Amino acid sequence: MDRTLTLLGIESSCDDTAAAVVRLQPGLAPQILSSEVLGQTNLHEAFGGVVPEIAARAHAERLDGIVELALEKAGTGLGDLDGIAVTAGPGLIGGVLSGVMLARGLAAATGLPLVPVNHLAGHALTPRLTDGVEFPYLMLLVSGGHCQFLLVEAVDRFRRLGGTIDDAPGEAFDKTAKLLALPQPGGPVVEVEASQGDPRRFRFPRPLLDREGCDMSFSGLKTALLRARDTIIAEKGGITVQDRRDLCAGFQAAVAEVLAVKTARALALAGDGLQALAVAGGVAANGVIRAGLETVAAKAGVPFLAPPLRLCTDNAAMIAWAGIERLRANLPRDPNFVARPRWPLDDRAQAMLGSGKKGAKA
Repeated sequence: MDRTLTLLGIESSCDDTAAAVVRLQPGLAPQILSSEVLGQTNLHEAFGGVVPEIAARAHAERLDGIVELALEKAGTGLGDLDGIAVTAGPGLIGGVLSGVMLARGLAAATGLPLVPVNHLAGHALTPRLTDGVEFPYLMLLVSGGHCQFLLVEAVDRFRRLGGTIDDAPGEAFDKTAKLLALPQPGGPVVEVEASQGDPRRFRFPRPLLDREGCDMSFSGLKTALLRARDTIIAEKGGITVQDRRDLCAGFQAAVAEVLAVKTARALALAGDGLQALAVAGGVAANGVIRAGLETVAAKAGVPFLAPPLRLCTDNAAMIAWAGIERLRANLPRDPNFVARPRWPLDDRAQAMLGSGKKGAKA
């Protein structure tokens, strides 16, 4: 399809309500005309995690307004669009339904094509939006709800090489922060604490490094940290600021090493011809983890790509872009699609175990 495409994207799979407008003109790099995200941290912080019912209600209340804002900031109206892309899963079903119902209404009113998008495909295709990378490339999606190695072979062809069998890394960071009475979200706070700690004081386990393949496990790290914390409390009657920093540093070092080792194995499994190692998800912002992944990519001789953080975390620009990719490739669209809490990108792979607090594993 060799014509200008302008799409509205809608994302509501977890606790971020988002809308964006993205345009692709022949011969030019993609343009993000607008990308608006409303978070819900203040609504959930008292509960220690995302409450699905609260998230769904917030999406329903906010979606109309954020779509209007995205269109206004892009300088476009519904009549200027060539289609609407919406996250149809995986995710918290109430939130996904909110976005799908709005998108269906807009498509019915305007006659625009409606493109259902897999949320994970949005993340996986983001390096093509930001860096124009060619297929194939390896994507490590590492966030609060997901952790997978995906070999991205085409717009609609993904091969999962491995993933977490329990907690996602971001979820493990949040649980660590909670165990140490640190505020949420835990990832940035634990990283700051760890930067002032000694990663050698507590040698936490590196789960599944003795097992072949790319699957990972992070729930045992939380248990190990809990035991170390309780041992300190039993010996001292409490923990000091330095104890807390050292615990964070030891935990972060374990996660970073597991991700680095498993990424090296995934690169080896992916074979020759890779165009890049890409990473997306909120955990990709962690400096220690990112440095480890960059080192692995350099040793393997492949470029390392990390989109800007605003496009690594949940956003609607990636959904609009995935819709553009599907329209360009003339892929079939199912008008009777339904919202899905689970939607694996690679339906040939065995289902992953477990379900994180930020959504079902896919």
